[in-house]
Amino acid sequence: MTETVRLPLFPLNTVLFPGGWMPLRIFEARYMDMVSRVMREGGSFGVCLIAAGGEVGEAAVPRLVGTEAKIETWDMDQPGLLRIGVRGAQRFAVTDHEVEADGLLTGSVRWLEDPPGGQVPAAQAELVPMLQRIAADHPEILPPPHHFDDAAWVGARYAEVLPIPLDARQALLELTDWSSRLEIIQRFLRQRGVLSGKA
Repeated sequence: MTETVRLPLFPLNTVLFPGGWMPLRIFEARYMDMVSRVMREGGSFGVCLIAAGGEVGEAAVPRLVGTEAKIETWDMDQPGLLRIGVRGAQRFAVTDHEVEADGLLTGSVRWLEDPPGGQVPAAQAELVPMLQRIAADHPEILPPPHHFDDAAWVGARYAEVLPIPLDARQALLELTDWSSRLEIIQRFLRQRGVLSGKA
């Protein structure tokens, strides 16, 4: 698929994966306006890891692969502060971007095709019970719905919660092969003694 669409971009010091849940605090006027427009029109925006710059102030330079964010919850418990919860949808590649007059970053993006998820391979089956325990112990991090039988979903959730550098998390996002992602995660956990190595 080579067609591009225009999408407002939200550069952050975090990485959103397809199927992932992310709470956000919105207080800058440009993002308040963006969220209001997205909610009114039923659209979405893109979350990208920051390549240069900061989350607040002048528009940051985004990494060129990000994830579409769809708003699922919102609440304004105090004036000037909007709390939203977004769910990651489809990955995209930014083909160009520009800063609007109000400081909002927008980009032309090309949707990236993800191979369909399948069953978790037997070789990586040991990853599932630990992820189930994490979800049970930390529902705020991994809220339902859960898809422990989906290899792509399992790999993405590990990529979100592992204590790894942001560049490594971004590299896992950019992988198009979920089986490679699972293998990398399994190797990481075995090297640190978290998994026994007995699949």
